[in-house]
Amino acid sequence: MSQTLELTQALLSCPSVTPTDAGCQELIAGRLAQAGFVIEPLPFGEVANLWARRGRESPVFCFAGHTDVVPTGPREEWHSDPFKPEIRDGLLYGRGAADMKSGLAAMVTAAVEFVAAHPDHKGSIAFLITSDEEGPSVDGTRRVVELLRARGDRIDWCLVGEPSSEATIGDTIKVGRRGSLSGRLTVHGVQGHVAYPQLAENPVHTLAPALAELATREWDKGTEHFQPTTFQVSNINSGTGAPNVIPGELRARFNLRYSPVQSIAGLQATVDEILRRHRVRYSLEWYVSGEPFYTPPGLLCRAVGDAVAEVTGAQPKLSTGGGTSDGRFIAPLGAQIVELGVGSASIHKVNEAVRVADIDALHRMYVNVLRKLLA
Repeated sequence: MSQTLELTQALLSCPSVTPTDAGCQELIAGRLAQAGFVIEPLPFGEVANLWARRGRESPVFCFAGHTDVVPTGPREEWHSDPFKPEIRDGLLYGRGAADMKSGLAAMVTAAVEFVAAHPDHKGSIAFLITSDEEGPSVDGTRRVVELLRARGDRIDWCLVGEPSSEATIGDTIKVGRRGSLSGRLTVHGVQGHVAYPQLAENPVHTLAPALAELATREWDKGTEHFQPTTFQVSNINSGTGAPNVIPGELRARFNLRYSPVQSIAGLQATVDEILRRHRVRYSLEWYVSGEPFYTPPGLLCRAVGDAVAEVTGAQPKLSTGGGTSDGRFIAPLGAQIVELGVGSASIHKVNEAVRVADIDALHRMYVNVLRKLLA
């Protein structure tokens, strides 16, 4: 059994449902400390964070990831205990196997192997690990980055170990993400009897034309590197439960995943204009989850692409698709960011799994990246 597989299994045995770390970072810190990393735990509230660094010179290469996982879902639908890793037919099962404890293990063992071979490597190697990526993402990477900025620490290159691959390991790497803007909408109406609609104001009926326009609108055509902006309703609720009562209020949550051609202020103004034009009486709260970021082809992208090709024989596809990642908090430090990890097909699902062979392949890719940048 490889050290990377062994560490992955140890991490999977920790029931680290967000924001709990459940001992994962202690396991990681122990391995890194033996390799000469300075270990700095940075807890904020209930969230465990770890900053570890070897070297004091630039450039700074940082591995970033998270130890927290989403809840298991119905335990009875799992074929084995989600926190007791099990290998079946070449797959390692467990909550967090793909997202992203195999990635964490590969980072750690790659760094340890590289340092052993290159004790006097260039620059610095760092780790930024949190237990608040699957949760609110308030006291995790965001807070650590604020601290790093305040004390003048920088990150030049960052490799996030999120599951980026599609059909095969290393076929896709993420070089950016769209922004995420969410709204909490309350539509105000007047409650009444369904037989007397003239005495009431139905917020469902009021919102419907505006919602149809928002949902079908072509916000933009995207860019060469980014998909177009999209609007999606995630939750909607209204009514008292009684079949003969017109509701007095409607509540909805929605999200805009937006390309860099948009601005937050512009998106907010467009939503407001559409609601007002349709004479919707409303209150609206906005939440910014992250702004777009993009790493153009350059030293980091070439190094990661070549590192993958040495293992797979093919250059990866560059993508900005998918949801957000903690890269959105690290990008403002001026870092180039690339995401490379195992396949994403089973993440957040019951019976989450990763191919055992992919775990060791990812380890080799990470070692190759370090060699190309810091050897």
